[in-house]
Amino acid sequence: MSVTYTLVKECPVTGARAGILHTPHGDVPTPVFMPVGTQATVKTMSPEELKEIGAHIILSNTYHLYLRPGHDIVRDAGGLHQFMNWDRAILTDSGGFQVFSLGALRKIREEGVTFRSHIDGSQHFLSPEKAVEIQEALGSDIAMAFDECAPYPAERTYIQDSLLRTTRWAERCLWAQTRSDQAIFGIVQGGMYPDLRKESAKQLVSLDFPGYAIGGLSVGEPAPLMYEMLEATVPLLPTTKPRYLMGVGTTDYLIEGVKRGIDMFDCVLPTRIARNGTVMTRTGYITVRNAPYARDYGPLEEGCNCYTCRNYSRAYVRHLIKTNEVFGLRLTSYHNLYMLVHFMARIRESILDETFPDVYNEFIARIGQEKEE
Repeated sequence: MSVTYTLVKECPVTGARAGILHTPHGDVPTPVFMPVGTQATVKTMSPEELKEIGAHIILSNTYHLYLRPGHDIVRDAGGLHQFMNWDRAILTDSGGFQVFSLGALRKIREEGVTFRSHIDGSQHFLSPEKAVEIQEALGSDIAMAFDECAPYPAERTYIQDSLLRTTRWAERCLWAQTRSDQAIFGIVQGGMYPDLRKESAKQLVSLDFPGYAIGGLSVGEPAPLMYEMLEATVPLLPTTKPRYLMGVGTTDYLIEGVKRGIDMFDCVLPTRIARNGTVMTRTGYITVRNAPYARDYGPLEEGCNCYTCRNYSRAYVRHLIKTNEVFGLRLTSYHNLYMLVHFMARIRESILDETFPDVYNEFIARIGQEKEE
């Protein structure tokens, strides 16, 4: 079995979708936020805790696992699921974003990309075929095609050449595929040019991938520009296949993405800011390590039912963070991931019960009020 998608309900007002992603390791209700387990672990979280918060799918990183411990080691351990003791779905990125973010440490040519490891400076070569080989060894349920993630801003001529190369590389990924139990998703590029986004989408749809991601967004552009690119792209993607917006993990981006027909999201943000003592709430952020919370004995967020909020106060979590206790990082990470997973579950419920426009409008009004205060 590979990966398929069932559209359960679509909001008649906005086009927001509730669906089910069927994978070899279980069904995933969508829309969904995927916690990021870069190096075969979601930082500070155990697989059991991820299940407690309701995670059905996580993301792991091809580039990092290729460098350490090596995809051959993961393969010989029985694949990523067995290696990290996670029996639910896994998506692996292609390594493209990480390689292209290396800047001067990499060189692009048609065959692929030569780059130097950020760890020890050793030279490596990553091509579409190699990216597929690595991800097949990892054994994820969903593998991403190797693409070129262009920088922002970038000239139109560069973006045009880049998206054409991404299409050629996407086709080579399909040719290289040997596993029938792993789905490869194509990645739409095109920078911040609506017509190029549309062209990239049309080219990739013609290759008939089982799912489509939208890459090269949330890379520093203003939010309205990202939404404009989504509105140019999403209508061209098949309604019968999942749509994945890469690298997005704030509540406003999530709900705006859902409104525009996106099914899947991922981001390192919730665990990254958690390690700095910042927690996410439905309406914004709280930097709990700051002095005002030293005698605040309330939960991180009123009304939150996560393990952290049920058992510990802001004052205690602040104490742990200030004294560099690892447990503090675990508590903030748990809360942030729980909040996003359940935020998405609530959005899904609203699509199913036809109240999504109300939920969206209430959210936007609440965010606006928070900003004014």
